[in-house]
Amino acid sequence: MSCYAGFSEFMKIDHIHFYVEDATASRDWFVHQMGFQAVTGGINVHTCTEVVKNGSVYFVLSSPLTPLSPVAQFLRQHPPGVADIAFCVEDVAAVMTRALAHGAKVLHPPQPQQVQDGNKWAKITAWGSLTHTLIERRASEQRSREDSLPLTPHNTFTGIDHVVLNVATGDLEHAVAWYQNTLDFRSKQTFKIQTDRSALHSQVMVSPNNGVQLPINQPASPNSQIQEFLDVNRGSGIQHIALETPNIVQVIAQFRAWGVSFLPVPPSYYTQLQSRQTLPLSAAELAEIAQQQILVDWQDTNPHAVLLQTFTQPIFGQPTFFFELIERRSQAPGFGEGNFRALFEAIEREQIKRGSLQDFR
Repeated sequence: MSCYAGFSEFMKIDHIHFYVEDATASRDWFVHQMGFQAVTGGINVHTCTEVVKNGSVYFVLSSPLTPLSPVAQFLRQHPPGVADIAFCVEDVAAVMTRALAHGAKVLHPPQPQQVQDGNKWAKITAWGSLTHTLIERRASEQRSREDSLPLTPHNTFTGIDHVVLNVATGDLEHAVAWYQNTLDFRSKQTFKIQTDRSALHSQVMVSPNNGVQLPINQPASPNSQIQEFLDVNRGSGIQHIALETPNIVQVIAQFRAWGVSFLPVPPSYYTQLQSRQTLPLSAAELAEIAQQQILVDWQDTNPHAVLLQTFTQPIFGQPTFFFELIERRSQAPGFGEGNFRALFEAIEREQIKRGSLQDFR
C-alpha cells in the first residue's frame, strides 16, 4: 500500500510519539526488552529525542531538558505516555481542508518551510492532550518504510494493528463524532463489557481504507479500569497500542526471557476454551499458548481465523499505558469479544491487587 490513493481512501499510522521522563533510558528499554533498534537521536534547546524501530513500527521518544520543553508541559499534566499519533496521508492539504472545515485546531499548518527531506507535514489537536501529525511522504521513502523484512529479533512486528483511546464518561459519542467529522473515520464495531464488578463501553473507529483502527473506550461504572486510567492519567489518553506479529508464541517467549511482564491469565481460561466444540487448535498448540498465557478467540462459523492476543503490564510504572501483542491467523477480523472481556477481567485482577477496585453491585 502506498500514499497515492487520495485522502478518501488512504491513511496509515506513520509513527507514534511518546513523551517520557528520560528518552535515553526509554530507548534502552525498547532496545533491550522489546527488540527495537535505535535509529537516530538528537537534542535541541529544550528537548532530547530518540527514535527506535522494529520492523515497520517507529516510535519517537522525547524528554525535557528544560521547563520550557513542550514535553515538560505535557508531563506536568500527565504521566509519561503517547502525546502524538502521526498519520501518513496522500495529500496533507486535502486532510487539513476537511479538518479546518470541521473546526479542528491547527498547531502547525502545512507551509512551504515545513517541507523536510521532501516530506510535507502539519499538526492538529485531537482529543484531550493528544495531537495528530499528518505526513505526506515522498514515494521512494514511503516504499522503503513498507518493504517486507524477514522475521528476526529486530523485525518482530509487521505493523500497528490498533491504538486504544480512553475518554471520560459521556464523551464517547463526542469523540466518535470528532473522528468521523474531522478525519472521515467510520464506526466498525461496538462493545459493551459488563462483569460482576465493573463495565465499559467501546466503539471501534476505522479510517476510510481500514488502515487505522482506533477503539475508543469510556467507563460505564464508577470503578471501571477505564476510570482508573482517567484518574491516574489526569484526563483522556492512549491506553494501549497493539503490535502485530506473525508468531506471537515465539515472540512472547522471547520477551519474557528479556524481562517483559505480562498480564497473567488463569488456567481456568484454557479449560473453558477446551469446552468449545469448534476449538481450532491442536493439543500441542494449546499447551504452548497456555504456557505463554495468550488469549484466543475465533468465530464458530470460521474457526480457522484465530485471534491471539496478550498484554503487557503498564510500562511506565503507573496503571496507564501498556502494549498488546496480536496475531491474526487467516486474517481473523475484529477484536474478539471473548478476548475483550478476558482482558477486562485480567485488568480487574490487577486492580484488586492494587486495592483500587471495589464492588458497586
